[in-house]
Amino acid sequence: MKRIYRYKAGKREIVNEINYIPVRYIIAMMITVFEILAVIGVVVALCYFVPYFYLLAWATEIGCVIKIIASEDNPDYKIPWLLFVLILPIGGFMLYLMFYSRKLKKKYVRRLGELNEFKAVKDDTDTFNKLGLEDMTAYGQAKMLCNISDSHIFEYVKTEYFPLGEQMYVSMLKDLKKAEKFIFLEFFIVEEGKFWDSVLEILKKKANDGVDVRVLYDDIGCMKTLPGNYAKMLERNGISATPFSRLRGQLDNEFNNRSHRKIMVIDGYIGYTGGVNIADEYINEVKRFGHWKDVGVRLEGEAVWGLTELFLTDFGINYKSVLDSENNHYPSHRMENNGYVVPFGDGPKPLYLRNVGKSVIENIMSSATDYVYITTPYLIIDNELCTAIENTALRGVDVRIITPHIPDKKLVFNMTRSFYLRLIRAGVKIYEYTPGFIHAKTAVSDGKYAVVSTINLDYRSLVHHFENGVWLYKCDCIKDIYSDINATIDKSELIKTENLKTGPIARFVRSLIRIFAPLL
Repeated sequence: MKRIYRYKAGKREIVNEINYIPVRYIIAMMITVFEILAVIGVVVALCYFVPYFYLLAWATEIGCVIKIIASEDNPDYKIPWLLFVLILPIGGFMLYLMFYSRKLKKKYVRRLGELNEFKAVKDDTDTFNKLGLEDMTAYGQAKMLCNISDSHIFEYVKTEYFPLGEQMYVSMLKDLKKAEKFIFLEFFIVEEGKFWDSVLEILKKKANDGVDVRVLYDDIGCMKTLPGNYAKMLERNGISATPFSRLRGQLDNEFNNRSHRKIMVIDGYIGYTGGVNIADEYINEVKRFGHWKDVGVRLEGEAVWGLTELFLTDFGINYKSVLDSENNHYPSHRMENNGYVVPFGDGPKPLYLRNVGKSVIENIMSSATDYVYITTPYLIIDNELCTAIENTALRGVDVRIITPHIPDKKLVFNMTRSFYLRLIRAGVKIYEYTPGFIHAKTAVSDGKYAVVSTINLDYRSLVHHFENGVWLYKCDCIKDIYSDINATIDKSELIKTENLKTGPIARFVRSLIRIFAPLL
């Protein structure tokens, strides 16, 4: 595979040509396809040649149907699997047995037990008591979030919001150069180019100076952007690196449960997160879908604790050996009191027993009295979340959602648009960002609450992936988030019902696609 990267350095245009063949990925996917066909083929052959074996297959199919119906999973997730099992009698239940589970792999669960020995301890009682005296609604939101995500609340934090990836990039480089003890990076996508080259240059220098540098990138997320042996290449420069959930071609959840997180931690008291991956399109050095609108947040102070803990857990369950993760990674660094912050994670069982990201949005919706503004690149939601958004608008709250006007995936874009009419009829205002693609995942409400996260409003993010975000209450940056979303609305097109007229065939196809949306 050959990839060409062009970016500007001053007035010069730099051209990098990277040659590599991701053989490891191709082999893994071929193995997976072969395993699926082989297993289904064996079962079909047994049904055909072994007397009465079809009765066992029939009983297995009934058992699968009963198990799906009796499960605690969302009905929107059950329906497509029921259709698969009933329409494809053998292939359907074999796919169900191989891919239905969304639990973390057993080897990762075992590793978590080892990592828990290094977990830092924090008592949130005083902070929650203080918040409860100020606002019981905020107290309830924060308390629930901490309980379901096993996270903590912080109050002595400095927050800074970046309305563009370019601004976040400049700030990241500035902070990286000041690192003295350790640097932790976890991103869904890392792509060679101006952004990553600038970061990597600093990482190499810091590693050479004795700084503990660790890099974690998602193996599937970087399938097209990095060589298959990139972790080893980084290790040669003194950087501890590993892909998240290395793709091996196994019939389990390795195609689900990816790390969609974006985390940068510097010395334990500066942290970054948001929608920005380390690739040039996120800072508009490369234009693929018009202007790329993305955002991020910088934390300084004790709240970085939450990002550090998420990173060390993810790195620990993937790295070849457990590295030191003692409390020296959680320094005490208090800023002036500037609202309350809860950095949180989301992901599969048994780490998270509930859908954290979905609960955060539903809580904001239920407590809103004036307005809720949301930005998301995709809008593919279950009936529960859709109803929560509708009910908020029907209560008279000003609910606005901004999605892209130029899609990155046409199928997903059509599914996103399929939710417009229902929401608009309930009074929700839908806008499309006309300059290009909006990748920001934010929510702001009533001038008091905000969330900046990695969580898209689709099934991948809300159900399957490892995600993270920051819940904010009365922080200074909330007014900047509100101003930025209003400025984005001014550049966006308000969608009206007449814009959504389609023919009967298009409506049928869209309805069919929505049935299987939870599996995409």
